[in-house]
Amino acid sequence: MNKQAIYHQPESPLGFATTPTTFVLRLRVAKNDNFKSIKIIYGMKYLFSSKREEKNMERCYEDQLFAYYEIRLTTSDTRLAYIFLLSSEDGELYYSEDGLTTTYDFNTAFYNHFQLPYTNDIDLVDVPSWVNHTVFYQIFVERFARGQKNKKDDYINIKWGDPITPKCFAGGDIQGIIDHLDYLVHLGINALYLTPIFLSPSNHKYDIVDYRTIDPMFGDEKIFTTLVHEAHRRNIKIVLDAVFNHCSDKNPWWQDVVKNGKKSPYFDYFIVHGDKVSLNPVNYETFSTVRYMPKLNTSNRRLQTELLSIATYYIRKFDIDGWRLDVSDEVSHVFWREFRKAIKEVKPEAIILGENWHGSQSWLQGDQFDGIMNYSYTKAALDYFATKRYTAKDMANRLNEILLRYQDPINRMMLNLLDSHDTHRFFTQVEEDKNKMLSAIALTMVFPGMPCIYYGTEIPLPGGYDPDCRRCFPWNQDIMNSVFFQKVKSLIAVHRDNAVFDHYQYQVKSDRNGLLYVKRLSPKNKIIYISNETDKPQEITDYNEILIENRFSKGTLLPHGFIICQK
Repeated sequence: MNKQAIYHQPESPLGFATTPTTFVLRLRVAKNDNFKSIKIIYGMKYLFSSKREEKNMERCYEDQLFAYYEIRLTTSDTRLAYIFLLSSEDGELYYSEDGLTTTYDFNTAFYNHFQLPYTNDIDLVDVPSWVNHTVFYQIFVERFARGQKNKKDDYINIKWGDPITPKCFAGGDIQGIIDHLDYLVHLGINALYLTPIFLSPSNHKYDIVDYRTIDPMFGDEKIFTTLVHEAHRRNIKIVLDAVFNHCSDKNPWWQDVVKNGKKSPYFDYFIVHGDKVSLNPVNYETFSTVRYMPKLNTSNRRLQTELLSIATYYIRKFDIDGWRLDVSDEVSHVFWREFRKAIKEVKPEAIILGENWHGSQSWLQGDQFDGIMNYSYTKAALDYFATKRYTAKDMANRLNEILLRYQDPINRMMLNLLDSHDTHRFFTQVEEDKNKMLSAIALTMVFPGMPCIYYGTEIPLPGGYDPDCRRCFPWNQDIMNSVFFQKVKSLIAVHRDNAVFDHYQYQVKSDRNGLLYVKRLSPKNKIIYISNETDKPQEITDYNEILIENRFSKGTLLPHGFIICQK
């Protein structure tokens, strides 16, 4: 037995409450250790010394190094005390706050049992009621569709569909989105994430001049009001992009600082090293190394108040359904805690999604973000489908590791994406192999969390790195009649319409033949995704009703094929 591998921590992804009396408990052990049994011994905190129960835990997950035993308990009390009993060929060991011991004195358990001492409702991670069956569609507004014919368009410098350059303008706008809402409904989309729509000199709008003005290139408040109304009428949520890490060097706050230095009332809105701004050499903090995007000082209380006012304004006035937060891991934790309080007070069901590319445990404790853009999932998908760095076993290990970073309710709110405006198109990464692309989309629809389709994926649209990943949507093509489009539509329907996604239990495994399995479980049925990324046909026996498949016939799954079945 590898004793050093055994680990548990309450109030973490290894031990948490989902309701005041429902608890998920996990014990980490070495992957190669085999136990006769692992039991949880539990009871009400104040009665644990004299009254307790035992239940067997199940080995549910594996990652590269460890295995995890799990149990889900429903009790009659909000106060839970517990320890573990591990049985192996070497004998029995108890595991408590004292570590591993050969005996355990329940008479003094109040000193050293594990506990979830009291579950207060307000401390539970709150999951908006609409997320379980949500499929997001990310729109880079400047390239999706042009709808306004009478706007001032002298800024447009390419024809729709021409090759993209970093500073080109094609003319996409909010009216273009309104005009294609029925197309999105037909596809099955029920939430939109829009890149920034606020006044900015760029095509991407991540360098904002005025947060309270919708960029005339895209429309105005009246048109945006219409978008939200028409989207909501079709049961589509609208999430906007908040850029609170930095702004444009044309922003009036920054311009005043450049002019007046430390005498400016906005001087502390930024981080300037000195009493006045120097442009050469740059003596102020920026986004990345981009001198025309000065970094905002979100530790400043006055700026915090201003930004919170902006964020709540768009919810109060337009009834948007949440915010995606740009460069969110470089902004003050204190600010994000205040941000969450302000947003949830105005609209409790609004969602808050951070653009964090890495492990984000400190942001995902229920006091800042609901979820993040799950680029860890993106990288895993690339390693499995594109680069072939991962076998099915490697992929199962990695997906389990990603899921076990966070509590179950947090994983429900992760935005699972294959690509975005900041990456190569996934279709290009898999060398425009439609079968691999479909299998990756299918995995995204079954994996725990909220799937996000980047505009054009349903075609599928190719593209290299920025700016090539921001091509114009080719509306002149016969899109909806293609086999690929119809399969993407059917995959979206699996996630959107199946009741199994109301439940969170899952299994991610591989088999000896190199097949990857992702199972979503409910008390009544289960959905199973199986993919074959080997170079050989594989026989499949573990299936019942096929919901959708690609490259599967008569029990044989061909390379780069998948099935989603129901049992």
